[in-house]
Amino acid sequence: MSLTAIIVIAFCIGYLFIALESVTKINKAAVALLMFVVVWTLYMVHPSLYLPGVPADKIAQTVSGIIERHLGSTSTTLFFLMGAMTVVEVVDQNGGFNWVKNVMHTRTKSGLLWRIAFMTFFLSAILDNLTSSIVMIMILRKLVSQHKDRMVYASLVIVAANAGGAFSPIGDVTTIMLWNANMITALGVISEIFIPSVIAIVIPGLILQTMLRGNLDNSGDGETVQMNQSQFSPAQSKAVFWIGVGGLMFVPVFKTLTHLPPFVGVLLVLGVLWIVTEVFYRGVKVKDGMSKRVSRLLSHIDMSTILFFLGILMAVACLEEVGVLNKLGQGLNVAFHGNHYLVTGVIGVLSSIIDNVPLVAGCMGMYPIAPTGDFATDGIFWQLLAYCAGVGGSLLIIGSAAGVVVMGLEKISFGWYMKHVSWIAFLGYLCGILSYWVIKTFIFV
Repeated sequence: MSLTAIIVIAFCIGYLFIALESVTKINKAAVALLMFVVVWTLYMVHPSLYLPGVPADKIAQTVSGIIERHLGSTSTTLFFLMGAMTVVEVVDQNGGFNWVKNVMHTRTKSGLLWRIAFMTFFLSAILDNLTSSIVMIMILRKLVSQHKDRMVYASLVIVAANAGGAFSPIGDVTTIMLWNANMITALGVISEIFIPSVIAIVIPGLILQTMLRGNLDNSGDGETVQMNQSQFSPAQSKAVFWIGVGGLMFVPVFKTLTHLPPFVGVLLVLGVLWIVTEVFYRGVKVKDGMSKRVSRLLSHIDMSTILFFLGILMAVACLEEVGVLNKLGQGLNVAFHGNHYLVTGVIGVLSSIIDNVPLVAGCMGMYPIAPTGDFATDGIFWQLLAYCAGVGGSLLIIGSAAGVVVMGLEKISFGWYMKHVSWIAFLGYLCGILSYWVIKTFIFV
């Protein structure tokens, strides 16, 4: 058995344990880190196999340079995530999202459905689908008492959160990865993926609307959920919201103006928000309010998620270095006769079963960016990949972070979602791909 085959087997075993996290109860971050170390250690068993022509005394130095190069590109994504997660946490903990509840209030069930759908859609484009889903479920619990109805609303929250993240360069980890690697641009992905993403929620919304009739009745089995309270005045809380969320919206503009990596713009937003909240806290007399300062909230960052991304991206980098991803990409092109719609469509379906981060990372290694054509910046393949990997996560409730968190918060079973929602989400997914084909064929030719 070749060394390359052993590396691939080690990766697949690690990937299997990541996919079975709910069964093994072993945190996927731990598995990803171990997988990262194992595949690169195996690489070092016979590195000259992959570095022909490099003198033996230069092998170790060359491999260190390769790892540091991959670590550098990976770190831009990690620092972006850390900064964005901190900004969102600061806004949330200081009552910045509380006003959203008042905006959503309505009497009719169908009216609330569309408000929930589009609020989630646009929030997830600015924040992330996990945070947006949590915020919207908290609001739903305040507005809808009947759990049966809330399951329908919550299902559309999952679909809208994933669709909203797909058309925004900062809306999902996968789009952040593609944007950081210059495979998509902010303007390109917004202008050409926005309509398919809207269709991906409108179709399911129209069908789910038939499951909700009449006006809201809040005399049922609902529970009272308190929104995060703040020591700030309402005006200060709104200021925190607009600085944080508005700042995240400004990041693509900052990148365009300065040509600096996106994580630099996020750190700028975090720095400004940190200073503003420190100034606001000068007037806070309550001792407990100090627990919501940025210096304290930094400890709330989900480091296991950050370490998972580090492990999986660096493990995928090893597969790229041994040439596996390039061969796999060529194999997919042969199998589907170079049809990008079929290739990315299958990848989207797979993203509902396994994590879309390693899938997209693998595709980035399989298909190097080209100066022109379908694999150029904003080429058909990369834009389709952004859409399919994001929206495809809605096909199963375990297919995205949004789905998993809603599943836990609202106690929605895997079977219920698959019976009532999966086919609806799949229909929206296919209609979105069809609309993209129409856009590329007849509009953005």
